Amino acid sequence: MNIILIGPPGAGKDTQSDNLVKDFNLYKISTGDLLREEVKKESKLGIKIKSILNQGVLVSDNIINDLIENILSNKDYFNRLIFDGYPRNINQVKHLDSLIKKYDQKISYVLSLKVDKDVIIKRIIGRQICSKCGLTFNEFFNTPMKKNHLCDIKFLKKRSDDNEKTARNRFETYIKETLPVLDHYKNLNLLFEIDGTGHIHVIYKEIRRIIHS
Repeated sequence: MNIILIGPPGAGKDTQSDNLVKDFNLYKISTGDLLREEVKKESKLGIKIKSILNQGVLVSDNIINDLIENILSNKDYFNRLIFDGYPRNINQVKHLDSLIKKYDQKISYVLSLKVDKDVIIKRIIGRQICSKCGLTFNEFFNTPMKKNHLCDIKFLKKRSDDNEKTARNRFETYIKETLPVLDHYKNLNLLFEIDGTGHIHVIYKEIRRIIHS
């Protein structure tokens, strides 16, 4: 099965998609990860992407779509993908529809995590990522402590784009661009909306219930 997981930045898509990957043997396509990897290479494209991300603006569809097709065309991932935060607008929806058809696959579920703006901003500006073990924490909701984080505090880092101005811009962009995407999948009877403000385990339990039903 292929799953699309949609939600505003900071809604918890990474955590839930990682859970799905483990339990259902899926391969995660995270446009954010793909873009950050390109930025890390410090290529010409990576420098351009970094500038765009720091402004809280979405990267062009052409860049994203090419990255997505590279993975969709890989037979190792046939019908076992989870799209984390993609597609973000109607143009990307149309492109994904054409790629799904081109490579003889299908979308099984579209899961939408609903979280209000104030919570999203706290999740983003409070986010801390351990550069050593990869675990993610939050100053407001999930503080790193000895019992849940064995690495030294010096490894906790913040992303350069995790600030309040960028968070507000990204949320407004999400509302403007992504809600029509939800309407599209709702019309296809593929959309399932989930309260994303609860505990991580409660949210994932609901996701599993939807899939198994």
